[in-house]
Amino acid sequence: MVRETVLDNGLKVLVREVHTAPLASVWCWYRVGSKDEGPGVTGVSHWCEHMNFKGTKNIPRDQVKGIIEKFGGAWNGYTWIDQTTYLETASKDALDRMLFIEAERMDACLYDPADCESERTVIISELQGGENDPEQLLDTEVTATAFKVHPYHHPTIGWLPDLQSMTRDDLYGHYRKFYVPSNATLVIVGDLDTDEVLKKVEKQFGGIAAGSRPPRIRQIEPEQQAERRLVLRKEGTTAYWKAVFHSPAFAHEDFFPLLVADAVLNGAAGLNIWSMGGVSRPQRSARLYRALVDKGLASVVSGAQMPTEHPYLYSINVSVAEGQTLASVEGVVMAEIDKLRTGGITPAELKKVHTQLRARFVYDADSVTDIAHQLGYFETISSWQAYETLRERLDAVTPDAVHAVASKYLTASNRTIGWFEPVLAQVEA
Repeated sequence: MVRETVLDNGLKVLVREVHTAPLASVWCWYRVGSKDEGPGVTGVSHWCEHMNFKGTKNIPRDQVKGIIEKFGGAWNGYTWIDQTTYLETASKDALDRMLFIEAERMDACLYDPADCESERTVIISELQGGENDPEQLLDTEVTATAFKVHPYHHPTIGWLPDLQSMTRDDLYGHYRKFYVPSNATLVIVGDLDTDEVLKKVEKQFGGIAAGSRPPRIRQIEPEQQAERRLVLRKEGTTAYWKAVFHSPAFAHEDFFPLLVADAVLNGAAGLNIWSMGGVSRPQRSARLYRALVDKGLASVVSGAQMPTEHPYLYSINVSVAEGQTLASVEGVVMAEIDKLRTGGITPAELKKVHTQLRARFVYDADSVTDIAHQLGYFETISSWQAYETLRERLDAVTPDAVHAVASKYLTASNRTIGWFEPVLAQVEA
């Protein structure tokens, strides 16, 4: 059972007692991600996440990590398109210190100019490393091609010119705007007493000024009118094929039927982007695996239907087998999609993937860390209560609903296709 409390300054607090082990997991979530960035400051949310590990007014930078590690715990954080989050999981005896760290992070980060400059180099290096990864580069370029208006267009790490020109004031201004209690959710799960936890939370966070909740993104992506394509040719050894289709937000009634369609094509995947289900997808009987991998056309095939606040993208990704062609892979994928659009799925397929997806939802909440992640993640894109309805929404999916969403979304005019064609490295004479 989850208890929800809102402090006077607007901080939402979710506490769930789990008494299976003497552990506690603390996640502090902010409704700010790359979609909340404007022209000239793409990547600022991710950069701020880095800066918020660089020390605070009361925590020297060299002690931020060590505080939790002394208790044998783990710490981390991430930024994506809808959210930024930070976590600590450790012995329940470390709860006071975990809350102290997050309260400091919310209100007392320093943004030392020298640290900002050194982190600029780190992040640019990270971006350039990603550009040397053909799959990551293809994903960035296909996503940017699929979106014309909505800020899901740009990558979480940002575009290089913005990373080169952003200032310390840009970073600190973004931090002060979005890192306020009224824009945050604190999630605590573990072997704890809820009343005692709330007293500790009030002590650490109650004195922080509420701030103003930032305005939400209002851009709506116009309906795509025609297929879009791009071809990347760079040094590499493997060809990659990718297709994306504009898809519904998590809260939309079509999300779960499309999730089932992906499970039929690629095997069931969970809805925990932190742990990704903890185990590999059951793919052996999935349609695209049988059509591509079993027949030697591809070494890897996968799909992704991610839960997001706004309409995002359903993607299919293929690593082309050596000696095979991008065109042959594309032909097989499109034939399988056409079969799904015209013939739908069988009751037996629905029963199988339904069982698989229910199992994935169990894996998604396999620890106090995962439970806390799921509660906070769904709060940032919809509500934590929506997380509690996953099975109910899955149970409502019918073969007709899957057929309908396949016909609606998996169309030529709604897709963007990307090819990565490897070229041989030039050998100097």
